[in-house]
Amino acid sequence: MIENFDLSLVNWSRGQFALTALYHWIFVPLTLGLSFIIAFMETIYVKSGEIEWQRITKFWMKLLGINFAIGVATGIILEFEFGTNWSNYSWFVGDIFGAPLAIEGIMAFFLESTFIAVMFFGWNKVSKKFHLLSTWLVAFGANLSALWILVANAWMEYPVGMKFNLEKARNEMYNFWDVFLSPVAVNKFLHTISSGFVLAAIFVIGISAWFLLKKREFLLSKRSIVIASVFGILASLFNIFTGDSSARIIAQKQPMKFAALEGLYEGRKNAPLIMVGAIKNTADNDSLKNSYHFKFEIPNLLSVLAFGNKSAFVPGIKDLVNGNDEKNIIPVEEKIKLGSIARQVLVKYKDARKTGDTVAADSIRNVFYGKEFQEKYFKYLGYSYINNPRSLIPNVPLTFYSFHVMVALGFYFLLFFILFLIFVLKNKLDKRKFLLRIAVLSIPLPYIASMTGWVVAEVGRQPWVVQDLMPTIIAVSQINANSVQLTFCLFAVLFTALLIAEISIMIKQIKIGPKN
Repeated sequence: MIENFDLSLVNWSRGQFALTALYHWIFVPLTLGLSFIIAFMETIYVKSGEIEWQRITKFWMKLLGINFAIGVATGIILEFEFGTNWSNYSWFVGDIFGAPLAIEGIMAFFLESTFIAVMFFGWNKVSKKFHLLSTWLVAFGANLSALWILVANAWMEYPVGMKFNLEKARNEMYNFWDVFLSPVAVNKFLHTISSGFVLAAIFVIGISAWFLLKKREFLLSKRSIVIASVFGILASLFNIFTGDSSARIIAQKQPMKFAALEGLYEGRKNAPLIMVGAIKNTADNDSLKNSYHFKFEIPNLLSVLAFGNKSAFVPGIKDLVNGNDEKNIIPVEEKIKLGSIARQVLVKYKDARKTGDTVAADSIRNVFYGKEFQEKYFKYLGYSYINNPRSLIPNVPLTFYSFHVMVALGFYFLLFFILFLIFVLKNKLDKRKFLLRIAVLSIPLPYIASMTGWVVAEVGRQPWVVQDLMPTIIAVSQINANSVQLTFCLFAVLFTALLIAEISIMIKQIKIGPKN
């Protein structure tokens, strides 16, 4: 067991990474969706030859450029933090985690950065078709970049396609396709990019609505709203579908996170889904009992959502901590014992090699790589660092509320797009001042939905940095907590300044409007 570790260092390292990731994600989803919306607009321009479509494309392209430039800076800092603050993690899984990030840099970012210059500066310098191709390649490049980063993130939640190297004490990739095509990776990518598409569509509609309120750019606004509404409806439907798939995958691969999503402490069959509720902020993790001020629930729906069967048993936090013999759920105490055996074998192997006892080392190696040892003991290696079984319970209220806010906003967005498409096609939108104001005020909402989604993903899987194999407390670099605290403050100031700069530049360019 780890008896002495600097909890302050762990918390500040987590805080700094969360700060960087959340600020970075303010810029990323707009790029993912707006690049495709622009590509559709330019396609219409090339097909129709109508100069107004070129004007519309150039306006939204200008806003994309502002967002893209500032987003790159935060992304670079984020990747550097793996080496500075999370060196133990980087050593333990670097062979696996680093591969998708390397591919992202070589393939996706190269594609994106190569053609973005043509996209922004190639008007009247290259042919229309080549410029259009460049725009589409930038859109695909941006989303391809997200793919590899999300594959790396998904592996942390569902570590597959790897083999532990006993000599080097680290995990190494042995099956790239298992990592790349894992159900968690595929679904995470599809759900994340579709949420970016939704965000971009609302961004376009909100700004177009502002123009209509100001009685400016009627043609640009209405055409943009038609494109964004159709794009948004398709993205919303797909986002809801992938969200449902995500919940089912989480229930199977990360049952503790799933229980936290619904604040489910006691498992049950025919489990209801809580639509609206308020958790009592008491010592629920001590009592391991459901406790709400109020709740409105739909019978059986959680069992259906998790396992496609209304009679299915959904394990609660209590079952996952204390175990459930009837449902073959191993208690955490037993997992700690099994993981400790795996860790002791690692220590014995290290000692045998250090003393030059090759016979003992070979014997241990044979046992370690055996199927029984891998499936019974090694899979619980991370539990050997857990001192308190209840520390495996994530922050339930934060996970619960984040999940429900995200879901509620997802259905709101679908209704939002449908209403705007109906009114714009009926040519009645400019008379609906109230609806236009709602559109402007709705611009921050997809950002909130996106952020709460990441809170669910990352807070919900704590205390693990790699599910079941590496807890967060041992993943950090052995550095002074004060240095992390200092850089946290510096990054907070820097990122806030960048965000203010982007918003200021965006507002200025929107007020100027498109060039004639």
